[in-house]
Amino acid sequence: MPRPRVTTLLRRALLVAVGGWMLCLLCIAGWSRRTSPEQADAIVVLGAAQYGGRPSPVLRSRLDHALGLWKAERAPRVVLTGGRRPGDMISEAAAGKRYLARRGVPKGVILLEPAGRTSLASIQGAADLLLARRDSLERSADGEGGSTRRGERPRVLLVSDPFHMLRLDVLARLHGLTPLPSPTRTSPISANGVVLEYMLRESVALPTDLALMLWLKLTRRRV
Repeated sequence: MPRPRVTTLLRRALLVAVGGWMLCLLCIAGWSRRTSPEQADAIVVLGAAQYGGRPSPVLRSRLDHALGLWKAERAPRVVLTGGRRPGDMISEAAAGKRYLARRGVPKGVILLEPAGRTSLASIQGAADLLLARRDSLERSADGEGGSTRRGERPRVLLVSDPFHMLRLDVLARLHGLTPLPSPTRTSPISANGVVLEYMLRESVALPTDLALMLWLKLTRRRV
């Protein structure tokens, strides 16, 4: 193949890659503004750091937002995700349960996914919990039972920082859930003005997670 043609192909490939990345970044910014007013079957809270059982400011902002949704009766269940990092005595999910229980949320309505240390693993675990309880989520034609119509996917209010919404939306759909965005607007990340940095990270994390999911499906493995 002549060298000029190879150079042209490489340039076009680079333009496509840059264009795709910029489109991804714009979608992340757009999704960060979305908030759903709809009812759901569960509120899924993405984990963040905790210190000796005390939620970090980022995690606390997510838990407070989830608490407000639960008090407003937007969903009957709360799913807390987040595993343990090196040196942690308890998981992020367990720390979140303590926090919500002290603020009046009955322990019986809180489900834990205490193993996931990535967004992909956390959504996968949350989906497993909810899909295993599909019968209790479904309602009959006369309205009895759960809040999801028979045969529909479980509906979940996703709670995290705004920049996180697009990736969570995509991952939730790929794991059999119907996502409804409900980002917290009180996170220290937004207050500290580092949102662009996190959006740039998300623009890399999203295609990386999609590639990982494809590989896992082809090899029939799980996170």
